[in-house]
Amino acid sequence: MGYVQEARENHVKKKVEEALRSKMKQKALKECDQYVSKYAQCASGRTFSVVWVCRKQAKVLNNCLHQYTNDTVLEEMKREYMLQQDGKGSAGV
Repeated sequence: MGYVQEARENHVKKKVEEALRSKMKQKALKECDQYVSKYAQCASGRTFSVVWVCRKQAKVLNNCLHQYTNDTVLEEMKREYMLQQDGKGSAGV
């Protein structure tokens, strides 16, 4: 039974991590909206040429996104989530 319980807890942790990653990506897109718009404007109406014509915009966008979507940010979000969960657990006692 211990193995089943541990598997369930890991599954929940995976779901939480997926949700945190999604939240992190949403925040990054919101924070980098101006760069997303510039890249989209450059890419509009292009197919293959977007790779080299919009390289500068893509690089700037990726640099911005990376500020908000890296392992350090994810670990901080996990830590905040765990603190919230600990707070909820102790509040119910």
